Amino acid sequence: MRPQDIVVLLKLVLMEKEPLNLSGLSHALFLSLSEISESLNRSMIAGLVDYEKKKVFRQNLMEFIEHGAKYVFPQLPGSMVRGMPTAHSHPFMEQKISSDIPYVWPDNHGKVIGLELLPFYKKQVEAVKQDSKLYKLLALVDVLRVGKVREIKLAVAELKEMILHES
Repeated sequence: MRPQDIVVLLKLVLMEKEPLNLSGLSHALFLSLSEISESLNRSMIAGLVDYEKKKVFRQNLMEFIEHGAKYVFPQLPGSMVRGMPTAHSHPFMEQKISSDIPYVWPDNHGKVIGLELLPFYKKQVEAVKQDSKLYKLLALVDVLRVGKVREIKLAVAELKEMILHES
């Protein structure tokens, strides 16, 4: 698995009602068609999508994110940078948990200065600017990667609601 595979799978969950369109997925995520295709192949081998690569096995994805993301894609906060809020600094989590220092994905146009968390891939910030649900999902995954126990419990509950119950 590569980090961008998480993003591709979460976007597929959000697009499940729509027919699979690789070029649309490529455009929405700012990834090449070959990167999308390779990602889907890896996810099929990992048991996260079906053989036709059209249906995400949501329960498997949730298990992987909840129990594996922090080990497979570990993250340590970096230096202070300008960027887009993530993890406990995302607006959804900010309503539930207060924090002194924000976490951000680096973005020259960002309005928040905080500790840098690297996105799963270079153009992720561009993709989430166009999709608020994807933004929320990825920020919640970041909570699992860098959060404390209470934050993680809140993030897992919301991820389960969005991944397992959204149709």
